[in-house]
Amino acid sequence: MLTLPPKVTPRAFERLLEIGANADGKALRIAVEGGGCSGFQYEINLDEAKDDDLVLEGSGQKVVIDSISLPFLSDATIDFTEELIGARFVIENPNASSSCGCGVSFSM
Repeated sequence: MLTLPPKVTPRAFERLLEIGANADGKALRIAVEGGGCSGFQYEINLDEAKDDDLVLEGSGQKVVIDSISLPFLSDATIDFTEELIGARFVIENPNASSSCGCGVSFSM
């Protein structure tokens, strides 16, 4: 199975720059864990990069993904959105067959 790396939008990198994530040596970590309404859920937080992480860089900022989560995020797009209900990082994942209304839980 071909695994394409995820993409990060300029808007997501710009938001990381605005919040000063790299100033503390942190990166945006995207992970996939079991659980949630639909079987899998995204875990998004600021963390330090580890040796086995895929590191995506732009605007001097970093997004990191661990090797176990990477196949679940093949060809996904990581973006930042601001809506009436709030601002957040979002993941558009072509591998997800369905997702929960919360936007954090999905199935494959």
